[in-house]
Amino acid sequence: MNLDPALLEILVCPRCRTTLFVDTDAAELVCNDCSLAYPVRDDIPVMLVEEARRL
Repeated sequence: MNLDPALLEILVCPRCRTTLFVDTDAAELVCNDCSLAYPVRDDIPVMLVEEARRL
């Protein structure tokens, strides 16, 4: 997973607007507040609540 650090600084959870954490092993961006994990496919974050996985 290769994400631009500048992009990671501005991305927030679309549901609650909190900061996301990178899980490189699972290729996901994780929101601890909502307990959702957003997939990263081909180095592109999929920031749709419908596509997120419940933790």
